[in-house]
Amino acid sequence: MRNLQETHLNRARASLRQALSWYGYLRKSGQLSSNPELVGLVKPELEALNATLNKLDSNVIRIAAFGLVSRGKSAVLNALLGDKILQTGPLNGVTQWPRSVRWQPGGKVLVELIDTPGLDEIEGESRADMAREVVHQADLILFVVSGDITRTEYKALLELRQAQKPLILVFNKIDLYPDTDQGAIYQNLQQLGTGHPKAKPLLPDEIVMVAAEPAPMEVRVEWSDGRVSYEWETPPPQVDELKETILNILNREGRSLLALNALIQARDAEAAIAQKTIDLRQQEAENIIWQFTKYKALAVMLNPIAFLDILGGTVADLALIRALARLYGLPMTSYEAGKILKTILFSSGGLLLLELGSSLLLGLGKSTAAITSADNPSNITAFAGSAIAQAGIAGYGAYSVGKAAQVYLEKGCTWGQLGASSVIQEILSQVDQNTILYRLRQELGLKL
Repeated sequence: MRNLQETHLNRARASLRQALSWYGYLRKSGQLSSNPELVGLVKPELEALNATLNKLDSNVIRIAAFGLVSRGKSAVLNALLGDKILQTGPLNGVTQWPRSVRWQPGGKVLVELIDTPGLDEIEGESRADMAREVVHQADLILFVVSGDITRTEYKALLELRQAQKPLILVFNKIDLYPDTDQGAIYQNLQQLGTGHPKAKPLLPDEIVMVAAEPAPMEVRVEWSDGRVSYEWETPPPQVDELKETILNILNREGRSLLALNALIQARDAEAAIAQKTIDLRQQEAENIIWQFTKYKALAVMLNPIAFLDILGGTVADLALIRALARLYGLPMTSYEAGKILKTILFSSGGLLLLELGSSLLLGLGKSTAAITSADNPSNITAFAGSAIAQAGIAGYGAYSVGKAAQVYLEKGCTWGQLGASSVIQEILSQVDQNTILYRLRQELGLKL
């Protein structure tokens, strides 16, 4: 298992280094530097890729605590740390900004615990937005509740589930509930904690009940002289189960979690770069597509040989795809361009197949008309009709290829060898059924 985790970590590093090396190549080749506006637009994403790679190299697992106000997020983290480092109190919104504390449980794993403001703070929208940003950096989420899950809490839970991160539901203040109620609470959390009414119940290591700051208890004290007094004592925190659960997850799949989160961040950064690039160069791309559309239509119309119509049209489509790839600054070899064209042919259904079929049929008719036009001048009319019809189909096909290629170049930038999406799929295909990552397999797979 440890060897597999190391493999996942190394694959993630290789994927990020490949992405950074490519954008570094663009700088050296002048494709980025020639467009200062694009450099400024993609700078945050390039910095995010660098930061993600540095985080991978540091091997620090980030665990963020989320929840509504007064649920005891800070108290839970303090109990894990064994010291009251993070501020707590009876007032709402004690935690004003995200705070990070290093934790080294067991002396082997290095963890960064992140405390966040309440997700429902009154007049604290900016702090709530900041808290949501933290989740993108987190490798594991602790969602802290302390009673029946409210509508606001359920909505927040759904939002966190959409972040595609493993999540532990932590029920705090369990000391306030009698044993008879704890079983009912657990069953309710098993279903609601999934974030979807029809989803499978949560696994045992996805729900943990704790008492981070147990309420003081009145204790009867009997003295040797017969006196009886009453004192208030605060029981120690009950977080051993949570600590053990976290350690089990980190030992079993911590490096895989780290790799997967880094790849998700890289995938999102590269997708944002592609989107910004395509948006910025939209007009240039339209001009290229229309240029190739006119050239292909004209070449097909004037060419009298059917075989060359099909061959020339395919070559023109490949050239169009490569021209768009160069415009956007994305790597594209002739082999890869051919694969994209094949993908476009399948995804476009019968449109381009109709073009090829019509090219063959009309081309043969056009060829015959051209050959016999010397003997029968009326065949020139047939040649012109076939040529115009074929040119229209060829031009429309070229335009369709260009538009489909734009979509592929935007969405497909993270695929291919060592692409972030490819490595994510590879990791998910290897996770064990007993891991917390296995639950994410389906929802992550659906969004690749």
